[in-house]
Amino acid sequence: MEHLVNPKVKSIEISGIRKFFNMVSDTKDMISLTIGQPDFSTPTHVKEAAKLAIDEDYTSYTHNAGDLKLRAAATNFVKEKYQLDYDESTEVIVTSGASEAIDITLRTILDENCEVILPGPVYPGYEPIIHLCGATPVYADITRNQFKMTASVILPLINENTRAIILPYPSNPTGVSLSKGEIEEIAHLIRGKDIFIVADEIYSELSFDSQHFSIGSILKEQTIVINGLSKSHAMTGWRIGLLFAPEKIAKHIIKVHQYNVTCASSISQMAALQALTKGIDDALPMKEEYKKRRDYVFQRLKAMNLEVVKPNGAFYFFVKIPSKQISSFDFCLQLVKQSGVAVVPGSAFSSYGEGYFRLSFAYSMTTLEEGLNRLASFLEKQ
Repeated sequence: MEHLVNPKVKSIEISGIRKFFNMVSDTKDMISLTIGQPDFSTPTHVKEAAKLAIDEDYTSYTHNAGDLKLRAAATNFVKEKYQLDYDESTEVIVTSGASEAIDITLRTILDENCEVILPGPVYPGYEPIIHLCGATPVYADITRNQFKMTASVILPLINENTRAIILPYPSNPTGVSLSKGEIEEIAHLIRGKDIFIVADEIYSELSFDSQHFSIGSILKEQTIVINGLSKSHAMTGWRIGLLFAPEKIAKHIIKVHQYNVTCASSISQMAALQALTKGIDDALPMKEEYKKRRDYVFQRLKAMNLEVVKPNGAFYFFVKIPSKQISSFDFCLQLVKQSGVAVVPGSAFSSYGEGYFRLSFAYSMTTLEEGLNRLASFLEKQ
């Protein structure tokens, strides 16, 4: 019966990140620097709020867009943090993680034969959905631009078929973000055109060197902002994403959301309400720890004479592989087999990631030190 499966589904593959991790996860005594998951626990007061919600039988469906108190807290959060102005009644949708927010956004705004501009390398969660919508991904090569998708990089790729630009910053896999000036240039370029900006800002609270600046604050009418609590509050498994869009767009996205999941988990929503109110600054101590780790890893990588751009957000390094004679997949596989340390092949992040590997520093200093010791030893033997 497999021949009856939708050809578009058959043509996509499991994420290269997960594929590689699953392949090497059983390696004995392996140090893994692969998965982008905070190594902090969800704050205690957030967990207690979820327990209380269970005890009080808050276990029914919520409004499709999410509990109104949570939506109000979400709009207050982004207003205070990023000067975003959204109506909690009509312009915010609580989703089952940022991944669902990406899915329902693209399925709402894309159709056959339109094009989506996105940076290369980039998180692998966008391209499969673009293909499932019958649209075409158009990659902007950012490897020669310090991993920044600026207006000058975007401009040559725009044509009459361009429907959307995906703007993920701080970036997975590079950790690089965009400055306020660079964002303003993009807004100036796109303003008034029939082009959406999909701003994936899931790492916004983990911006190390400057305050995160959202393009939604200056180009609201064309922007769909995606955020969530997975990275900021160490709540990956709670699956709470936040989608902000102008009412005329949000009223269509919510239809796709309704038929997709009905609503996000009611228990997780109450945890999220606590996180966005009493825990509005919960990310700050985590961010400071990540910054220390970033500085340590950067110093170690530079000491190994590896070519790397210092990230100013998220918790990744995207590192140039020193040898041109080996693929990123084979390099990472050899690293696991010979030294027992796992990183992610750059090819998992589009063809523009070939020749690199991604290293996550969302791990303890002890783990990072041992992993980097093994990496250094491996490189010395090459």
